Amino acid sequence: MTEPATIATAGTVPESTTPERKLSWTESIRVYLEPASLRMLLLGFSAGLPLLLVLGTLSFWLREAGINRSTIGHLSWVGLAYGFKWVWSPLVDRMPIPLLTRALGRRRSWLLFSQIIIMAALVSMALSDPQMGLSPIVWSALAVAFASATQDIALDAYRIESADTAHQAALAATYQTGYRIAMIWAGAGVLWIAARAETAGATSYEQGAWQTAYMAMAASMLVGVLTVFLSPEPVHRVLAPAKNAAEWLKGALIAPFADFISRYRWQAVLILALIAIYRISDVVMGIMANPFYVDLGYTKDEVALVTKVYGVVMTLAGAFVGGVLSMRFGVMRILMLGAILSAATNLLFAWLAAHGHDLTALIFVISADNLSSGIASAAFIAYLSSLTNVQYSATQYALFSSMMLLLPKFLAGFSGEFVDAFGYGEFFSATALLGVPVILLIWLASRAKMHVSPR
Repeated sequence: MTEPATIATAGTVPESTTPERKLSWTESIRVYLEPASLRMLLLGFSAGLPLLLVLGTLSFWLREAGINRSTIGHLSWVGLAYGFKWVWSPLVDRMPIPLLTRALGRRRSWLLFSQIIIMAALVSMALSDPQMGLSPIVWSALAVAFASATQDIALDAYRIESADTAHQAALAATYQTGYRIAMIWAGAGVLWIAARAETAGATSYEQGAWQTAYMAMAASMLVGVLTVFLSPEPVHRVLAPAKNAAEWLKGALIAPFADFISRYRWQAVLILALIAIYRISDVVMGIMANPFYVDLGYTKDEVALVTKVYGVVMTLAGAFVGGVLSMRFGVMRILMLGAILSAATNLLFAWLAAHGHDLTALIFVISADNLSSGIASAAFIAYLSSLTNVQYSATQYALFSSMMLLLPKFLAGFSGEFVDAFGYGEFFSATALLGVPVILLIWLASRAKMHVSPR
């Protein structure tokens, strides 16, 4: 299966008829030690920290405070900010921030601005007591989610503009590494800090323990802030000033989408379809994973250790492997490998459902599933990056990364009903079958001759 050259070069470098030299294994691995990769590791940490603090970890805090499950479920809607970040991505792409943009540049100014909002909102959450009222913590969580989504927009653009297409897989892998480390810190780390901040022998809810934990998380955002100050701004592409508001709106809102359609023409439909369903097996299955562990009788300690810590390590290993393989063999080949593995490992969960409670079996399944997920994610991020035009990188990438979750998240909402009707084994088998259309679309995309119009 050959990878179309125009897909590999459509993102950050002009098309060339000269074939790219394949990197050796040593050169492929050495990329991870370059300054750009190390910066992306730290910025990935900054990006991954807020997510669980307004979703998974927050739900644990609220439940311990006595908030009912229905309310906690409704509050999870703050996460929709991540699915609709494309709506305000044109502003991040084009609008300067007074004083900050002049001092830091377009990308770094938006990164710093969003990080400061995240820190302030986390402090506000820390100072809020859900037992005294939910409004302050809800508004603070919304601020974290929107600022975090804004940081994602600016960071994706920064990553895409910081290196050529050949290096995007490595940057994606180090970004994911930092992101996953932050998720461990924002998941297991918060619980560890809160537990040790409690009064010795306490058996009831203590707001002070959670305040200490969330203050520590706010302080942890300094990793990203310092990295922004110490990082260079990507090469600035001079944009002609708009004559009026209508021209600015056209350039900020319409041009990024028109550019994508004009470059890929009818193939744009194929690409967008692939983006929309590539992660469908993992996302739909993931919603029922935790209820599945509980129903099989796994303890909190077993689930936390195997899925939250060991599982993340395996995902990081997969991201590293995916990045190296993508540079060595091409993104489309590893995109196909990731899709096949992601669907196949869901069948292991069906096997585990019939096997029953067995810690060794769980470790085996999590190893295979998370390793596959890391490989697929590294290749997919590199693929999305290759599709963008650097002139509209923030807007286009935000659209792509939002699209990949909307349909899977919608279908995942029915996963509980499916399990109730047919059982876990059938459910996991069905999610594996959802990967078949993905494999077909990758095969079509790899064979299609992408005629990309010059930029």
